[in-house]
Amino acid sequence: MLRVGLTGGLGSGKSTVAAMLRELGAQVIEADALGRALMEPGQSVYAAIVGRFGPELVNPDGHLNRARLAELAFREGRLEELNSIVHPPVIEAQRRWMDEVFARDPSTVAVIESALIFEVVRDARARGDRESALADWRSRIDRIIVVTAPDALKVARYAARIQTSGTGGAPDVADLEAIAADARIRLSHQVPDAEKAAQADYVLDNSGDIAALRAQVQALWPRLLEASIAESNKPPRNLSLQ
Repeated sequence: MLRVGLTGGLGSGKSTVAAMLRELGAQVIEADALGRALMEPGQSVYAAIVGRFGPELVNPDGHLNRARLAELAFREGRLEELNSIVHPPVIEAQRRWMDEVFARDPSTVAVIESALIFEVVRDARARGDRESALADWRSRIDRIIVVTAPDALKVARYAARIQTSGTGGAPDVADLEAIAADARIRLSHQVPDAEKAAQADYVLDNSGDIAALRAQVQALWPRLLEASIAESNKPPRNLSLQ
């Protein structure tokens, strides 16, 4: 069994890599999807966010106003407050998911796609945490894959994704500039690629086309399978947050 963390900055292409790994046979889960589920009404994370940021964040339908929450986090300096609420339960949900995956198939390569693997560690240590799984990713992840790309390309990809997910119609120049500015703000809160790559087990360069990226992923897959065998021969570890 192998626990793999797949990370990269906004617009790096990690979701594309995750899809390729899934096609090759990996079990994949998205940290963002876990976070969104935990922010649904009735969940403890939802209640904690409303309690910290106020009931004005709740839409008439009872769900969180995510656009306003993002504005508070990224533009009004409250990202660490939000992360301190969301990160611990998301990490715990990842652990439970991996336990379930390995219970079904002990030889599986389980991949967690998350933009914030290194940021979780950074933030935990900033809070004075030096002991828990939050403060040391290697206590819960066997291998790290970092997907890199130039920041300008990341911003362009992010803008393209936002435009594609819109309601139709071509955005004007002001909209494009706002999207790009939002991307740069988000990137400024993430650990730079160079720092991530220095700590990674594998680095995938996504500055080229999709064929070049796929070739790298296909070359990496046998190495992950070999690593899975090696990790299966090690004694089990306690990966809880306690």
